[in-house]
Amino acid sequence: MASHIGRRKFLATLGGAAAWPLVARAQQAGKLPTIGFLGGSTASAQSEWTAPFVQRLRELGWIEGRTVAIEYRWAEGRSERFAEIAAELVRLKVDVIVTQSTPSVLAAKQATLVIPIVFASAGDPVGTGIVASLARPGGNITGLSGQATDTAAKRIELLREVVPNLRRLAIMGNVGNPFNVLEMDEVQAAARTLDLEALALEIRRSEDIPPAFEALKGRAEALYVGGDPLLIVNQIRINTLALGARRRCPFFGTSSRREG
Repeated sequence: MASHIGRRKFLATLGGAAAWPLVARAQQAGKLPTIGFLGGSTASAQSEWTAPFVQRLRELGWIEGRTVAIEYRWAEGRSERFAEIAAELVRLKVDVIVTQSTPSVLAAKQATLVIPIVFASAGDPVGTGIVASLARPGGNITGLSGQATDTAAKRIELLREVVPNLRRLAIMGNVGNPFNVLEMDEVQAAARTLDLEALALEIRRSEDIPPAFEALKGRAEALYVGGDPLLIVNQIRINTLALGARRRCPFFGTSSRREG
């Protein structure tokens, strides 16, 4: 398992770790090998992942509709749908489940101990209980770790450089995502070392986002947005609300990341 996230590395991982079960199991079943793709947000939002994913499969000889089938399912930022989708993919008897982000990986892990699971990225797979260790993940799961919590302090330092007079920081995260909880803790710790006041904005649903901004009302000068499918799906809304908050507070801005 690697600590660097990259689409090409992920595709290579899939080719090496998951291609052989596709061949063996599909031949036994007499059907096309089938990949279950569990997407955290929407087809359009994740097109930058799916397009190179399909392209790399083609380069490896796996042509969608001819030599391999792909069952796409989209949670649209609703983490409560992950378990439902994972169970559906298991019922479809897919040969491998491909996904990204901690909540979807955990849902897939709970749904099957047999079907191989490959994740494009997870913020801290050891800390959130996805795998036993980076060197020996064990079980039926493999993928790439972003180790994003390790770089939380550096991101806050960069934000401080952008806003030199920064004193009050708001941190928005989905507390339904175990990785986001770890990330928020790391960001708060980093903020304390830099003598910053940190205000946590806990989100669970899209409907929680506008009230969170209302609760700010001049209480923060910058916003750190955690990496989470729910927040990514709502990034336009978050940016719009942040711009509105900026009119009230000139130094208000955002720092966002990919999902973890």
